[in-house]
Amino acid sequence: MLQLFQSLDRFLVDNQSLWRFEPFFASRTNTLPWLTDNDPLCAWLDSLSPEQIEHFKVDNDTLVEAISDYLPDITQIATWTKLPTLPTQGLQLSRGVDSGVPGRKLQQIVSMGEAALNSHHGSEWLEWCSGKGFLGRILASQSGQLVTSFEYQQALCESGQREADKQGLTMKFVQGDAFSPDSVDAFNSNQHAVALHACGDLHVSLIHYGCQKQLPALTFSPCCYHLIRAETYQPMSDAAKQSNLALNKSELRIPLQETVTGGERVKRHRIEEMTFRLGFDLLLKEAKGIKQYQPIPSIKKSQLSEGFAAFCHWASTQKGIELPDVDYAEYENKGRQRYWQMERMSLVQQPFRRALELWLVLDKALYLEQCGYKVVLSQFCSRETTPRNILVHATRR
Repeated sequence: MLQLFQSLDRFLVDNQSLWRFEPFFASRTNTLPWLTDNDPLCAWLDSLSPEQIEHFKVDNDTLVEAISDYLPDITQIATWTKLPTLPTQGLQLSRGVDSGVPGRKLQQIVSMGEAALNSHHGSEWLEWCSGKGFLGRILASQSGQLVTSFEYQQALCESGQREADKQGLTMKFVQGDAFSPDSVDAFNSNQHAVALHACGDLHVSLIHYGCQKQLPALTFSPCCYHLIRAETYQPMSDAAKQSNLALNKSELRIPLQETVTGGERVKRHRIEEMTFRLGFDLLLKEAKGIKQYQPIPSIKKSQLSEGFAAFCHWASTQKGIELPDVDYAEYENKGRQRYWQMERMSLVQQPFRRALELWLVLDKALYLEQCGYKVVLSQFCSRETTPRNILVHATRR
């Protein structure tokens, strides 16, 4: 893992210009940022139709194959980031255990639950940042062992405890703040700790407390790497501390840009909303001379049907800006052109997403090794179920 981390680290540092930017803001200019260094790449990007761009966005293998004509080294990413997928047989769930869990989320929970059960160490479980304890229900019902479900929101603890009691499951909900030193009291040396999609510093605190209490095992899937309290990423392992990468919150979002499509309606809404936001930004810049980007609050998807002009008036009211009389159709068209320019740029960044995510995961894995654990990285479910499918399984030596 150290060798893999160092290879990824060198590659990410050497190719910073290809991934270290924000397509949304970079699209403010019509010029692609790699024109001087790689004119053939830019010519190829400019030649792509919206349909081709959309195809590449959902088919990363085809994208890498096509873009490797201009960036030959990019094919290495697939080799480095290939992780074994855990074989799953499926679990026979007790009646009611899956109550209230939406379909795709249930697939994730069952897959991770099976992975944890198949590599179980310890005589009880700790479910970190448990929510209502959906994962804990599976672990309790399948193993018959005590599950301590640690959760910040009191209402979720109460709801989860009621459901566990109703089903006769050995679960104990504990309300607490994962960032408080007192939360270490929820840990004991008999527990196998689990966490599905623990965000940012939440999975970092799990690692710290788990190592401190010398838990026999930790199994978790990290998520939302940008949700940290510091302004920049804080490396954990010795190897990452020696790296020249200093990742800010915006860069920590890059691995999360890959999403599983929600269908044509969701895609259409995204294109429309981004077109409106980009067009409004250009309107402010060109018609009002406001060069600094003005962040706009979230908007109800139903409002988009009112059209671009209505969006601009709503957004200007939110920001307290008086709009001049402009040709809204022109700026909507400019916003649409800029949207495809943004998507075109993001194709260059796209292959680096998994590389950057694995760099972050390997930092945690190497730290766990330093703390006396044997660590295995795998994928606990398909990308279609969730792109955040990396599983870290650590067992104490």
